[in-house]
Amino acid sequence: MQSTLQLSIFVENKPGTLAAICEALTKAKINIYGMTISDTVDHSVIRLVLSDPRKALNLFEERGVLVVENEVIVIENANKPGAMADVAHKLEKAKVNIEYAYLATHPKAKTGLAILRVSDTKKGLKALGKKK
Repeated sequence: MQSTLQLSIFVENKPGTLAAICEALTKAKINIYGMTISDTVDHSVIRLVLSDPRKALNLFEERGVLVVENEVIVIENANKPGAMADVAHKLEKAKVNIEYAYLATHPKAKTGLAILRVSDTKKGLKALGKKK
């Protein structure tokens, strides 16, 4: 478990946009650890957790892409019933709100990855058992 920088980029909602973003990251040798996309009528918000967020930030800004940085908590969690409930209860007990989260795992994997944006990252890490 750790905190890391998440980049939210605002791009056109049209075919090929994600492919171009992924290609630019590939050429820069930046790996994608987590991604979620929210769409609206005319644009999409792509949230990315990357191997080198600072390098990616520069890459996007050089291309004129609007980027917002947020600190998130990344948790490698057990892939079993109740694992996320345990995380949520610990944060609840510490009065830390989960503003949004995304997670995924392969059904046969022993662990999965959860990415959480919380109201207080430092307090959230402490509640989950790690100091920032």
